Amino acid sequence: MTGRLVERGDAGYDEARRVWNGMIDVHPVAVARAGSIRDIDLVLAAAQRTGLPLAVRGGGHNIAGHGTVEDGLVLDLGELRGVVVDPANQLVSVEPGATLADLDRATTRHGLAVPSGVVSATGVAGLALGGGIGWMTRSDGLTLDNLDSADVVTAACDHLHASEEENAELFWGLRGGGGNFGVVSSFTFRARRLPSLVLAGNLFYRRPRWESALSAFAGWAHALPDEMTPIVTFMVLPPEFGMGDDPWMTVGFAWISEDHRAGLALVDRLRSAAPPDAEEAGPTPWPVWQSAMDSVFPRGSRGYWKNVSFSRLDEEVVGVLVELASGITWRGTGIDVHHLEGAFGRVPEEATAFPNRSARFWLNVYGFWRDPGEDERLTAFARHVHARMQPFAEHGEYVNFLGAEDAHDPVEAARRAYGREKHHRLVALKNRYDPQNLFRLNHNVLPTPV
Repeated sequence: MTGRLVERGDAGYDEARRVWNGMIDVHPVAVARAGSIRDIDLVLAAAQRTGLPLAVRGGGHNIAGHGTVEDGLVLDLGELRGVVVDPANQLVSVEPGATLADLDRATTRHGLAVPSGVVSATGVAGLALGGGIGWMTRSDGLTLDNLDSADVVTAACDHLHASEEENAELFWGLRGGGGNFGVVSSFTFRARRLPSLVLAGNLFYRRPRWESALSAFAGWAHALPDEMTPIVTFMVLPPEFGMGDDPWMTVGFAWISEDHRAGLALVDRLRSAAPPDAEEAGPTPWPVWQSAMDSVFPRGSRGYWKNVSFSRLDEEVVGVLVELASGITWRGTGIDVHHLEGAFGRVPEEATAFPNRSARFWLNVYGFWRDPGEDERLTAFARHVHARMQPFAEHGEYVNFLGAEDAHDPVEAARRAYGREKHHRLVALKNRYDPQNLFRLNHNVLPTPV
């Protein structure tokens, strides 16, 4: 290897085995920290020769903890963080260990951005392979919608280039199917022009205003131009926000256009319909806005997430959401409602493996606590929110917002996430590229038994 092999008993082993979710506390036999792309072949060959279960780790931010494995071998790509920007063609090549912070730092120097998530410590690889919902979803779609091509190392150590023109079916599966088909050694994204300062901010509402504010938001969201992406959040905000210990409803927004006056006029419409109790808004450097919520998800937090897609935001659904959010009286859990449509919704359903393009909203309920004694109570709350929203749910689940609790029945879990038709197509890809299921530490698509 050009990198390092960290085994049990070695200095740095405990740090090497850790992932973002503090609930995941397992002990691999060894962590292979790749120093170059060619180390990937060596680690894959070692896993197959020894029969050790293999975990592949990019940024290590996966909520389900798939970046590590008990008594197995971890391929850690976290030191491969290079980002190369071709500003003339608006293309960006990204190594598999890069984070959103690495990506944003490189692209904004050239007045460009690649649509991504909302926490800068997130790994680009896992985000892109699963989806990539964030502050540019309505203006430019998911992260995977902006993937131009990918270089993949398969279980047979074949090095393949996947794009719309080459290995097109594999390219389809990579965009939403996660790490089921190989290790992506390089991503190439299409970037978009971005103003040096974006208009972004938050409108904050105390509990008595939630029903009226959420109903006003529902009306406002019906006529939004693509340039506006809002996210509604319910939580007790971190202390550094200076908002006290009570829960807040926040309407966060990013306006991806140089015409800030038009964006402010749009925000004024919501402000007039639902006057906030507090607010912050103005021109903001993109990396600053992209990292604004980092403190909510510190490394080592104990985490458990569930998600549901839906399209109604009428009086009944508003009432249910407010009832559920009113149950959050502690610092350590949040509910996000991502407003979709726009560019996201115009991608044909069959174009990628992402499970649902018709939903108007995607809810994520998540935890970020420290005390193991809270595990049962706070995971139960997330499950309750998920169950309570089922009468309004549409098909599909977003794998980047899923924990690992369905590992006892991976076939049904994958069918539920992707839907029967897409799951069938993903199984065919798995049979072709990973028939022995080497890449099973993910939201696993099982190959057909031989």
